[in-house]
Amino acid sequence: MKVVTVRLLKPEKNHTVAYQAEVIQMTPEYALVRAVWDRPRLDLGYVTFETGDVFFEHFYASRWYNVFELRSAEGALKGWYCNVTRPATISAEAIISEDLDLDLFVSAQRDQLLRLDVEEFEARGLAQRDPQVYAVAHAALEELERLARAGSPPFDRT
Repeated sequence: MKVVTVRLLKPEKNHTVAYQAEVIQMTPEYALVRAVWDRPRLDLGYVTFETGDVFFEHFYASRWYNVFELRSAEGALKGWYCNVTRPATISAEAIISEDLDLDLFVSAQRDQLLRLDVEEFEARGLAQRDPQVYAVAHAALEELERLARAGSPPFDRT
């Protein structure tokens, strides 16, 4: 079993989340890894992460997002948590993803799509400081919603 370190960078918060994940598939352009939630229960209101939950995490080197498929320890699909990010850096040792503070949660039935942290994203001031990144981030969010509604990969697993 190949293991990689995942680093989720949150530069606006001066914070990095790092953890180990099992590699399922990896190319220079795409990585699918499996990670287990080893933290205490976290109720977000629209989904609850329980200790032992399994995350199948999709990272892309040419897309401005990642997608985490959330499953209970028993395998029941809870939904997908999507982060709008800069394209990931994927190597044999690590996956590095920089969060842009704009998220989407898709319910297991794909009937609820919740845009999250919109105010936090807007507060970054990218519309003025870096309008190109701002536009690409919004386009990524629209693409995620389109893929989810259509049940296209990675939203096609039930």
